[in-house]
Amino acid sequence: MAVTDKTAPHDPHDTPTADSVAAIERNLAGVRARIAAACARVGRRPDEVRLLPVSKTVPEERIRMAYAAGCRYLGENKVQEALRKHEALDDLPDLRWSIIGHLQTNKARYVARFASEFQALDGLRAAEALERRLEVEDRALDVFVQVNSSGEESKFGLRPDEVGAFVRELPNFPRLRVKGLMTLALFSADEARVRRCFVLMRELRDALRQDAPDGVRLDELSMGMSGDFETAIEEGATVVRVGQSIFGARALPDSYYWPGQGA
Repeated sequence: MAVTDKTAPHDPHDTPTADSVAAIERNLAGVRARIAAACARVGRRPDEVRLLPVSKTVPEERIRMAYAAGCRYLGENKVQEALRKHEALDDLPDLRWSIIGHLQTNKARYVARFASEFQALDGLRAAEALERRLEVEDRALDVFVQVNSSGEESKFGLRPDEVGAFVRELPNFPRLRVKGLMTLALFSADEARVRRCFVLMRELRDALRQDAPDGVRLDELSMGMSGDFETAIEEGATVVRVGQSIFGARALPDSYYWPGQGA
């Protein structure tokens, strides 16, 4: 997409800890302004992009602040951390959870029990485990297929050339409501290299959508985190996963959650 001049990249590691409702509201407003500006550069509407605040490492008392600031959907990488928070915050019945990190199949039962969305579906074993547990819970789950757009061996996700065959298997799992694709781009200061990951995803999504099986929707593109979500929006992201720019820099290193990545 053609992109006009924009401001210098924002470094999420410079964001101080948001320890009040007002601070979280201020950061949310700043992120939404950046989303709107990125959309304007490429002729998109801001309402085409869903902001998913990522609350990994954020303690429960600050999640309550985020709830008071208007957050109703939060992303978590680790299933057990998300489950603990879900149980501790069960007095907030309209707070929903998106699992955005790799799933070990023995934890599928937890995801099936409480999550509203799973953004890291990357194989038949995970699909089978989730389908089986969702049947027990009598629930359905929104899912995104994770793609390794950077080609890094440390990353989870299907290779781009594997996604078509995998998508054709997904009608066999009727409790998985396929919404689109997800990726983590290359973690690099070279914006051109990062952008190539997002362009690849958009082109892959558009190609797959032409002959997607019945019941499989590929409308969504979840891509872009605190350090690169504006570039992702310029290339078609419909969901951006933003943590540090909302809640503040994390004490734990990025590698604890994403191999070679931030969020």
